[in-house]
Amino acid sequence: MFWLKKLIRDERFLFGALAINVVTWVIASRYLLKKWRDEAEIKPQQPKTQYITQETEDALKLSTLETLLGHYNYAIRETAAKIVCDRAVNDKETVDMLLWGITRPDYDERIKNLRALAIITDQQSLERLHCFKAYSALVRSLELSLDPEQEVLNDPNWDDYPLRDMTEKLCLMFISQLINCYDCEKLVKAKFVEKWLAKQNWGSTPEERLKNFSQYNEVRNNRITDIVAVLRTSRSGRAALEKAGLLEPVLSPIDSEVGDNEAYRLSVVMSGNFTLNNLQEHANAVMRSLEAAARTAEEQRRHRHREAMVLNDGSRPVNSDDIIQPEPRSPS
Repeated sequence: MFWLKKLIRDERFLFGALAINVVTWVIASRYLLKKWRDEAEIKPQQPKTQYITQETEDALKLSTLETLLGHYNYAIRETAAKIVCDRAVNDKETVDMLLWGITRPDYDERIKNLRALAIITDQQSLERLHCFKAYSALVRSLELSLDPEQEVLNDPNWDDYPLRDMTEKLCLMFISQLINCYDCEKLVKAKFVEKWLAKQNWGSTPEERLKNFSQYNEVRNNRITDIVAVLRTSRSGRAALEKAGLLEPVLSPIDSEVGDNEAYRLSVVMSGNFTLNNLQEHANAVMRSLEAAARTAEEQRRHRHREAMVLNDGSRPVNSDDIIQPEPRSPS
């Protein structure tokens, strides 16, 4: 214990112990004060993000949704409207009722149902209308919107589409979106070409109708031309356009050759001076033309075989290594 008594009497030890004690007390006091300050601070409560689940949406009553639709908050009104639209578009009876409504002769009822159908549908729910019933209803609505006093569509400098009736533009909007997302087979089956497109005032004569329809699709850029472009890429759609007299039939090369041969035979048979000698002369002429064509083809083939390429810049004499001949081709 002697060393302890000696150490206590040493002033340096006392000052060191005192310094350690002061530093420890300062650090502890600072930690306690900081902790007390953090606990005493009043922090604003952060709003919790809440998501509406499908169960919550299904639990909402119609009276509650009606109240939310009249709320002063825009976000609440928008959410309530989205819930109402989702319920309507997923309800088969509601969609069928709207499709039935757009086929009514009464204009006000038809436009009201068309606008309701446009509100409740979007890109995700558009597949609900990809059925024959919907296409038939849209075509029927277009048929009811036909203008008996429509002017001839022959002006290349003026587009009548912006001035068309709203019922027509809404139906064409639905049809354009549907055939661009899916196909036009159901539209062709619903007789869109026969019941509406062919009944537009393209002209009085077949030639005038062909000319005006072709000009309309070349210079216009609207929903109608978009629909026609899709129809022309489909075999059934093009057939419907040709049957309605809006497009000229396109003959295949085989059909063209057959038609030429038939025309030639008819010209020979129906000629006024038809005799066996004339027939023999025609046959000989045909044989001579075929032989000349065969000789020309043979000469062209031999000429291709004789073709060669000489690679020499003139700095040295030409030898066989400078001549590149094409590889022999197998006869086709």
